[in-house]
Amino acid sequence: MKSKEEKLKERLRFALLASLTLGLAPFFPEPHLFGKIRWVAGGANGMEALDWFDLAWHSWPWVLLVVFGIQWIKSKAGTSVA
Repeated sequence: MKSKEEKLKERLRFALLASLTLGLAPFFPEPHLFGKIRWVAGGANGMEALDWFDLAWHSWPWVLLVVFGIQWIKSKAGTSVA
């Protein structure tokens, strides 16, 4: 049976892999997520439902990476992990 530390490391590796692949796809000419963030920062004029879904689709790996990273840091610091 895996310890909490091993499970957390496994989740962190998954989130990192997902962020570097799905989170940055397509890689050329620029990651899709960067274009969507720029579009939203510019007022999101003309964005349709599919564009918002696309933004969420390319963002979720980064959200997981941040959440699992915070949990990993807390576990290393000796505090409880939520």
